[in-house]
Amino acid sequence: MRISSLYRYPVKGLTPEPLTSATLAPGRCIPWDRAFALAQGDSAFNPANPGWVSKSNFMCLLKNAHIALLQTRFNETTGLLSVTAPNGDSFEASPFTPQGQAEFARFFTRYLGDEARYGSAEKPPSFHYVPAHSFCDHQTQVISLIGLGSLGALEAAAGGPRDKRRFRANIYIENIAPWEEFTWLGREITIGTSRLVVQERIDRCGATTVNPDTAVRDANPVLELKRNFGHIELGIFAEVLTGGTIKPGDSINPT
Repeated sequence: MRISSLYRYPVKGLTPEPLTSATLAPGRCIPWDRAFALAQGDSAFNPANPGWVSKSNFMCLLKNAHIALLQTRFNETTGLLSVTAPNGDSFEASPFTPQGQAEFARFFTRYLGDEARYGSAEKPPSFHYVPAHSFCDHQTQVISLIGLGSLGALEAAAGGPRDKRRFRANIYIENIAPWEEFTWLGREITIGTSRLVVQERIDRCGATTVNPDTAVRDANPVLELKRNFGHIELGIFAEVLTGGTIKPGDSINPT
């Protein structure tokens, strides 16, 4: 078994970025994974006390399918984030400064249109970066992994392809039997010099209905999983215990 592909998702809900390597640190997600997010105006998220809140508090594919058509890129060398809408509107700014964050908030709010939500006193959506915080769907910082054997089993049962981008994992594993990763719960896995402990299976939600190329809700993997396998889970979450650099092609070994 080995890493087939490796991804991060700098802006919650938006473009996956393929990686040639990633340096893991204990208790942390992949660097810059879900580092930025647009909080809806009625969000419970408090940047002064950045605890975990559910994805529905943010711009996300579960609620806002058409954001799949946005293209974003984060350049960690320059510290700039670029975003391009389907009509060609684009700009680049720093996601770390109040001015840049205000620009991104205006851009995404305009793009969301009627799906942008306002809080009391017409509080608009706001764009956030909080150092050391990740806007991931898990209550702690983790790495998500999916075995391509399991995805293949879902595709066979559903009778058609299910683009892996629907599931937004960090690591896709090749040369692995269907559902084998589920047998790793509570066990440690090694990837190169890094060591992780597998915590739980990943429940899937309505975000997976969105086609990443068209933004159309054209399949229902949650229902397909439930009907064919008796559960709604695909992939696993793992916490980093010992850091190290990982890359596509690295072997993954359960212990």
